[in-house]
Amino acid sequence: MTRISRRGFLGTAAGAAALTATGARVAHAAYPERGLTIIVPYGPGGGSDISARLLAKDLEPLFGKPVTVENRAGGGGWVGWGSLAASKPDGYTIGYLNVPNIYAGYLDRSQGSARNENLDSFTPLINHVTDPNMWSVRPDSKFKSVKDVIEEAKRRPGTITLNGGGRGTDDHIAALAIGANQGTSFQMVQFRSTPDGKIQVLGGNIELYACNVSEAAEDIKSGVVRPLGVMSAERSKFIPNVPTFREQGFNEVWSTSRGVAGPPNLPKDIETMLIATLEKTIGSAEHKKKAEALALDPQIIKGADYKKFLKEQEVATKTLMKW
Repeated sequence: MTRISRRGFLGTAAGAAALTATGARVAHAAYPERGLTIIVPYGPGGGSDISARLLAKDLEPLFGKPVTVENRAGGGGWVGWGSLAASKPDGYTIGYLNVPNIYAGYLDRSQGSARNENLDSFTPLINHVTDPNMWSVRPDSKFKSVKDVIEEAKRRPGTITLNGGGRGTDDHIAALAIGANQGTSFQMVQFRSTPDGKIQVLGGNIELYACNVSEAAEDIKSGVVRPLGVMSAERSKFIPNVPTFREQGFNEVWSTSRGVAGPPNLPKDIETMLIATLEKTIGSAEHKKKAEALALDPQIIKGADYKKFLKEQEVATKTLMKW
């Protein structure tokens, strides 16, 4: 990708956003004057971290400034999201929003830790990728299919273990729904990151590896883990030999969406500029090629449509979880 100057960037990305309703040029014409930070609310090595680092690298040529990823893990993601919500709205700190993971922190009051923040505590900018959920096991596991797991779970409900990233995350919600639909339940053990959970699965301490396609694709190809099924409507193009849950008789379709947001009260011209630059980056053939090499599927939903998407997912999650 060709590096452009800051003046060139402003001429293309800012464009009409640099004009107010009266036609006067706003005061943010020099943006960005320094590097940007992307907050990732999970630890290094997981799907969120990998996709955010890819995005950061490809944003740098357009901004002409460094874009740095900061991992702020903990609290089911809310260490990072809390930091983003409290950041200065100057366009220099943005962050990853993970859906449905973000909702539990402020909707689930049964845990006594509901937060004051909500979707209004952010300025949603654009969706980056959608990543289906899946289950895998150690190569020597007795489980050969999703059916094997379900049958065993019915014999010993609440005892089959799988890893998770916190209450209300995509892996947790999927496991709760599958258990409810099959008249059983699972025991989820929470970790700060998916790689931490994988270590425990490979060590024989946890039975099921719950993750997203991008987090397991390379391990599947190299034989580190053995896949049981993907929770997508159709087989993933990244692991086409892995059957879906639907093919195995279980109508379960679950995924996580990872997008980008700023803090609240982001100036409109900076918001517009960020959306334009993010869309140009994510939509480029070069970025898509790199993303697909990492088993990531870019799906752009921007601006008002992204805000609507987040709200619809919030309502659906609240209904499912009975929060």
